[in-house]
Amino acid sequence: MPIRAILETEYGPVFGPEDAAQLTAAFEAALSKLGLVDRTDPMTMTVAKLIIQLAKNGERDPQKLCDDALKSLGK
Repeated sequence: MPIRAILETEYGPVFGPEDAAQLTAAFEAALSKLGLVDRTDPMTMTVAKLIIQLAKNGERDPQKLCDDALKSLGK
């Protein structure tokens, strides 16, 4: 599931278009570093939710979001 779908269905007004673009960039980078290409893999949902949680805590830098999500996963 793409992160944009989660943002739109669960967090609509919380994140604006610029935020969504930053979160998407972080999500794509994290998936690439993890070697995840199957969007139906449950790990992709885990990565998306981690990135969203980090963003809810105020972080918006895509590289930092990616790095922190990978760190949370022990990668």
